[in-house]
Amino acid sequence: MGREREMNGNEFRFFLSCDINLPVTFRVEALHGDPPAAPAPDGLIGAGSSTPELFVECALFIDGVLFGLPTRTRLASIEKPWRWNELVTLSAKYRDLTANAQLALTVWDVSSPRQEVVVGGATLALFSSKKQLKTGKQKLRLWRARQADGSVPSKTPGKVPKHERGEVERLEKLMNKFERGLVAHIDWLDRLTFKAVEEIKEAESKRNGSTQLHLAVDLRTFEHPVAFQELGANLLMQSPISASNELVIVWDPEVGKQNPSENKQLKLARSVTRGVIDRELKPSSNEKKEIDLILKYPPTRSLSGDERQLLWKFRFYLMSEKRALTKFLRCVDWSDAQEAKQAVDLMRRWAPIDIADALELLSPVFESEEVRGHAVTVLEGAEDEELQCYLLQLVQALRFERSDKSRLSYFLVNRAIQKFELASFLRWYVTVELHDPAYAKRFYSIYEILEDSMTKARTDGKEDGESGEKLWQSLVRQTELTAQVCTIMRDVKNVRGSTQKKIEKLRQLLSGLLSELTYFDEPIPLPLEPRLMITGIIPSESSIFKSALHPLRLTFQTRDGGKCKLIFKKGDDLRQDQLVIQMVSLMDRLLKLENLDLQLTPYRVLATGTDEGMVEFVPSTSLAQVLAEHKSIVSYFQKFHADVEGPFGITAACLETFVKSCAGYCVIMYILGIGDRHLDNLLLCEDGRLFHIDFGFILGRDPKPFPPPMKLCKEMVEAMGGAESPHYSRFKSYCCEAYNILRKSSNLILNLFYLMAGANIPDIASDPEKGILKLQEKFRLDLDDEEAVQFFQSLINDSVSALFPQMVETIHRWAQYWR
Repeated sequence: MGREREMNGNEFRFFLSCDINLPVTFRVEALHGDPPAAPAPDGLIGAGSSTPELFVECALFIDGVLFGLPTRTRLASIEKPWRWNELVTLSAKYRDLTANAQLALTVWDVSSPRQEVVVGGATLALFSSKKQLKTGKQKLRLWRARQADGSVPSKTPGKVPKHERGEVERLEKLMNKFERGLVAHIDWLDRLTFKAVEEIKEAESKRNGSTQLHLAVDLRTFEHPVAFQELGANLLMQSPISASNELVIVWDPEVGKQNPSENKQLKLARSVTRGVIDRELKPSSNEKKEIDLILKYPPTRSLSGDERQLLWKFRFYLMSEKRALTKFLRCVDWSDAQEAKQAVDLMRRWAPIDIADALELLSPVFESEEVRGHAVTVLEGAEDEELQCYLLQLVQALRFERSDKSRLSYFLVNRAIQKFELASFLRWYVTVELHDPAYAKRFYSIYEILEDSMTKARTDGKEDGESGEKLWQSLVRQTELTAQVCTIMRDVKNVRGSTQKKIEKLRQLLSGLLSELTYFDEPIPLPLEPRLMITGIIPSESSIFKSALHPLRLTFQTRDGGKCKLIFKKGDDLRQDQLVIQMVSLMDRLLKLENLDLQLTPYRVLATGTDEGMVEFVPSTSLAQVLAEHKSIVSYFQKFHADVEGPFGITAACLETFVKSCAGYCVIMYILGIGDRHLDNLLLCEDGRLFHIDFGFILGRDPKPFPPPMKLCKEMVEAMGGAESPHYSRFKSYCCEAYNILRKSSNLILNLFYLMAGANIPDIASDPEKGILKLQEKFRLDLDDEEAVQFFQSLINDSVSALFPQMVETIHRWAQYWR
């Protein structure tokens, strides 16, 4: 997709719009200004309501004609500024756009019971006058009481006219460049600049008041600039000719063409007859070093023409090197039938590859059915426990298959009917994806295959020999149970008054109208843990959490006489939390395989819909509550594990558990780029384990400014005895050991995230390539183990210096993060 040319010794790269096979996405952020709230004679705004209830209607116009159906955001009516921060995905792809493609954005107010009223509209041209795709944040001036017009030229342009632009517009343009990485980051200078910019904005706002309405929109960014070119065109565009001495940008017209001479040379070098000669070829010492370097590349890195040619040349020599297969298959020209046949033949005789490499072959990079089938053959050798670790990603990989009934789908179903736990999770993962209109047909297909295969199966190898039909019905009852729980939540939310009144209503419903939920006719496998059979809800031990969404805490009776507790949420998309917890569980497994148990708490999370799901309840207390009631973490542990002879008056085992869990989560939260950490989403268990919850921001996103790289708060360091204590030294040692262990599995983790590229997970869907590159950066694959230890220790030291400013001369910016 990317094109490159050498210019004055510097590499210049760009993408062509016709090569980008991705849907047009952008984020509608906020409305700035004051739409009139009082009813007006001409019915402009909100008749009958003092608070506007606003939504944004987004429509794509191509050459002045509406393309597809308009999309609406959710309502926003809480407070100024009106914020949506909502990702909008259109049906059009970037390759469908023309040079005159425009977004028409209209803000509507529906607070009036009689009609929808136009607040204002603005039109945004997606390409600049230089035919370059616009990216990053855009501030659009709304035309009051006018619907956005998509004609060419538009009567409602969102761009502020040149003669009206002031200092604020100039600064916002520079800020946009800064956020896209086009302006160098200098920390101390940036902080001063941000402060000055805010002061200028406030002064401008006081001077002009809020007469103007502005809509903030964030357009998708790409690694390189995107130049407009129509599909099938060899020439990018006519070179602009100027009579003056004005400097103009001229695209290279040969970029879209192939060099026939070079193309002929490649074909001859890869011909079948060359195979006899290449079979005996062995690389020189320099070539061997170059090949070794290529094999260490992360799966996200594309290969240059010379690198592809080198691997092809020594393909026979590399057949005994299992790591080389994925790199070799990237070298193949799959449009050449002869070359593709050669590659498939070699692939089948190649040294057996690892599961991590098989997952890479299921990524969207590889379209060949033979290659994807080879990946499935490798996966067939995986144990059930390992397969379950990757099941979420394998379901997402179905998006990249060429047909609805692929070899991968039949493989997943065949394994599921042999293992009931796999069947339960597969069914839920597929059910959630039925809501995706682009792939609903494909996921309905695998759902039907699973149902058909399971109901026809006589048994699944269990001792009690239950029929497949009965097992399938038990899974269907899981859905019925969640539907009934959603009904309860709706009824409870409608109760006016305190949380206690809602709890009373919940218990009343369970004991009265919905008493059938207290004892099931047939035990139901718990969706979170299918091996556990539940027989009913215990009303007296069920409650409601005091929060905006009022999640339920339900206690179930199990068939074996025990109890289990879970949290049920409605109105919250748990798919991102589900992914993070799956990664925590996987990393815990990888660490334990290296005999390092860091006392992690990978509690279970299952999304049962796009806005609902359940979470395992782990008895614990938030760090905020611990500090409020006990003043320190050590005092809290003394309550449960007092030992006068132990360190700080607690048992050595409790402190060691705390130190290990702090180390494990510090490393994992750093790698996954978890943001928005505060004392309410860090929890402590009585046995000393610390763990994190709520993962609304991942892959480096954080709503707070200047987040520290290490999620390590002052109170955690103090509980270890301070930065000079031996316990803290042991904490650093555990961190560095865990970091190097996880770095060894970087390919596996990166491949799993790559398979999630098509999933509707907010922090990945907005820009999958950028998110995965951020994850790759965290592994620092350019360092050896010893350098990685030094790097990670410096990260910890920087973070701790920020927490204890008296230890250094300068107070670091991260000191404010935990306040």
